[in-house]
Amino acid sequence: MIRRWLLSALLVPFLSSPVVLQAAPALDLRGFADGSGAIMILETGNVIDPYFTLQALLLAHENGLDISAYASPWVNWLIARQRLDGSFDRYCRSGPVWLACRGADADDALLAIWLKFLDTMPAQLDSQPAWRKSHDAASKTLATLLDRKRGIYLVSPTFQQGLFMDNLEVWSYQTARTGLAASVGAREFARAIRNTFWDAPSGRFLVSTQPEQKTMTPGFYPDHVAQLFPLLVDYPLLPAGTGSYYRTWMKQHRALWLSQVSHDYAWGLIAYVALKQNDKPSAQCWLREALPYQQTGHWTVTDEVIAQILQTKGLLPATANVGCN
Repeated sequence: MIRRWLLSALLVPFLSSPVVLQAAPALDLRGFADGSGAIMILETGNVIDPYFTLQALLLAHENGLDISAYASPWVNWLIARQRLDGSFDRYCRSGPVWLACRGADADDALLAIWLKFLDTMPAQLDSQPAWRKSHDAASKTLATLLDRKRGIYLVSPTFQQGLFMDNLEVWSYQTARTGLAASVGAREFARAIRNTFWDAPSGRFLVSTQPEQKTMTPGFYPDHVAQLFPLLVDYPLLPAGTGSYYRTWMKQHRALWLSQVSHDYAWGLIAYVALKQNDKPSAQCWLREALPYQQTGHWTVTDEVIAQILQTKGLLPATANVGCN
């Protein structure tokens, strides 16, 4: 898919036509989506984690890609598998059938991103009773995960700990809602997140409320990734200005990030943060380093969507002579 786009990008300067209103570029998830509406984590894979599919579709929508070919089929597919309490599982393919095979990694983040996604389609939400029922059930279940003492959300009924990145997902959903009460609530929640997770002695956000977090040696994931996650969702309560905070992270971790794809995942989310910070060279370095791993187990549906977003912004992979470390 990316290879076709690169050719098109090279041809554009040589083509001329009258100025017309152009349709939004269509998201292309061939290989990730099947005819039933299911969207897999990996191309032609056998596992679906709804969180990553929703993350990918939301990013595409927020960046002007037309997701209409996938949005409603995916919602209908997932609603048919939603638990009675409004939560979700992860799903594995068994022949032609998708079966629940594991619980969600984190109920709070998944429920929040599901609600946020449904809210991007208000007409369908209002006209389709199954969608509204699903929205109401998810909203009620998410509310039960609130730790009222600390003002943050817990992972699930069985895992009674708070996670920094999960709470940022919930905060992002709350900030997307309209109305004075929602606005006030989001501000209070933002402060609760900072008060709970910011660790002044180490100068970093802790990834979890688990006590051992303060003494564990930070690793790339989740620790270093978590420090950049506030910029993904525009969380404002940082220890420094956004630009300075971002540049410090890149100075410390860019080389490590760009090397991840060879043995872990591509981590396209960081390339997207680079784009948001107008750091196009880092995003282009990511394209150069990560695209060779397309159609491998290192490349997720989120990476595919982010590569398509970068292409629509006119970004091409860094050339071989550009230093990226």
